[in-house]
Amino acid sequence: MTLTLTDVTLTYPDGDGRLTALDRVALDVPAGTLTAVVGPSGSGKSSLLAVAATLVAPDDGAVVVAGTATTGLGRAEKAALRRERVGVVFQQPNLLPSLTAVEQLQVMTHLSGRRAGAARARALDLLEAVGLAGQAGRRPHQLSGGQRQRINIARALMNDPALLLVDEPTSALDHERGAAVLDLLVTLTRQRSTATVLVTHDRAHLDRADRTVTMRDGRLTAPAPAPA
Repeated sequence: MTLTLTDVTLTYPDGDGRLTALDRVALDVPAGTLTAVVGPSGSGKSSLLAVAATLVAPDDGAVVVAGTATTGLGRAEKAALRRERVGVVFQQPNLLPSLTAVEQLQVMTHLSGRRAGAARARALDLLEAVGLAGQAGRRPHQLSGGQRQRINIARALMNDPALLLVDEPTSALDHERGAAVLDLLVTLTRQRSTATVLVTHDRAHLDRADRTVTMRDGRLTAPAPAPA
């Protein structure tokens, strides 16, 4: 398994007590598969992503990312693991307005030490993979919302991550563009053998996922029913 969570519990201070965000969560995500996590706002989906990304350490339980147990890792070691093995697709693309599409991706390689020429070649390859080979020189204001989200996805894949974490990628898109983005994520997951976790409250496209689980009150429950 590329991602394994075992009995993960996470709490936050809440007045005089503690608020449980994750309650003994267990999840396995193999390489080359996409697992969708659905649930209402406040159910713990964002906390799940934060723990899987090693941004937040759980109170209890074990997190293993690409064969590396994260318990006991220092800040620098976790940062290196994220940089080399984890890609994150944020809800909003947050592209830099002054950079072209290909430059948005190239920026990521400054953190990993890739050569500039190799970085550009990989960026162009990923833009082609997400259907934007002809848009490499365009800036964000010249692109549609769906195109910006595709760049967001390509950017997260720039360092060839084993684990891809995706936060509400269709929230700002209409039905057709949302379906296209989900299709793209499934295709890239299988082609590049990433373990992908997608969190969303939108059940419209869940038939494209390999597995769907429901989060409520910090707990993962039985697979959600397929959308009507």
